[in-house]
Amino acid sequence: MGLGVLILGLIVFLGAHTFITFRDARTAAIARFGLGYRALFALVALAGLALIVYGYGQYRSHDWIQVWSPPAFMRHVTVGLMLFAVVFFTAAFIPSHVKTKLKHPMLAGVKTWALAHLLSNGDLGSILLFGAFLAWGVYARIAAKRRGDLGATKAPAGWTNDAIVVALGVVIYLALGSAFHPIVIGVPVFGR
Repeated sequence: MGLGVLILGLIVFLGAHTFITFRDARTAAIARFGLGYRALFALVALAGLALIVYGYGQYRSHDWIQVWSPPAFMRHVTVGLMLFAVVFFTAAFIPSHVKTKLKHPMLAGVKTWALAHLLSNGDLGSILLFGAFLAWGVYARIAAKRRGDLGATKAPAGWTNDAIVVALGVVIYLALGSAFHPIVIGVPVFGR
């Protein structure tokens, strides 16, 4: 049951995020619903996210299916890649040279997060979860490029914002690894 709920959640969440790449359909939806479009999008995305979280939790508790066993060192690769993923994601919110270089730093962060977790998780639910997000991230980046969305094109003067992006990214990374992941996900990140 958990796997089915997880898949449904992925369809709803990633489907909503894929819809916005179809700009004509998105524009028509905004014209039809006005300000309600954002509320509707948020509601659908949150419903999808809730299904993903619930389904993955149920899957991990009851339906675990091991497909392959990653080598132990992959855990360290994942931990290292996650630092980059969090810094990339942080850069999406702060104008910086990092943001300009990545063009679409949130997509870069999602793809790095998904790839990192695929490397150290060999169960079916994780492969579906992280594989779907990686595939969506690749699709979304290609869609952005095809529609001429250049992303961030101008970096601010100086490097202060870059230092803030990296410092804030490291703080968030440490918080996620030491508190969020072990408590919410149930898997320790640092040390074992």
